[in-house]
Amino acid sequence: ELTEVEIGKIKELVKQPNIYDKLVYNIAPSLFGMELEKEAALLALVGGVKDETKEINQRDCIHVLYAGDPAVGKSQLLWAVHNLAPLGIYCSAKGVSSAGLTAAVLKDEETKGDYVIAAGVMVLADNGIACIDEIDKMKPEDRDAMNSAMEQQVVPVNKANIHTTLKSRTTVLAAANPIMGRYDL
Repeated sequence: ELTEVEIGKIKELVKQPNIYDKLVYNIAPSLFGMELEKEAALLALVGGVKDETKEINQRDCIHVLYAGDPAVGKSQLLWAVHNLAPLGIYCSAKGVSSAGLTAAVLKDEETKGDYVIAAGVMVLADNGIACIDEIDKMKPEDRDAMNSAMEQQVVPVNKANIHTTLKSRTTVLAAANPIMGRYDL
């Protein structure tokens, strides 16, 4: 909830002629340059306009993939966006599986072995942003598990006699390095 003082400050900011440039600059201001990348991050943070009047649900998430040489600031940009977002989750794809990205069904020892659902990154970041670093290091089958979450905005769970669908209205901001570590121009 915004206070009246915060609303007043926002209205004053909107009147400034270069407000968009200031917003772009203040996405990871410690990173020099990268204006296009910062602008993409801003648009991912703000999102699109959700149109629920049609029969088909149009998603409002703007997914972004940064692909570039190592050590240019992609990870720092993801970390900064994760900290800016009201609901931002950061993970490195090196150590995450498809269950860690979507959801897992586990035996709960406290309830005498009943099965429970453990939410993954895409579900935990529902109505927020998932910043996934080093997505190129992920196994292809783990990357494929994200498809339904990104496209349909749901994670279907059908394991251990549990059949449900979890919401994942999540914007994905990901970073990858090119094959062999550098672009060959």
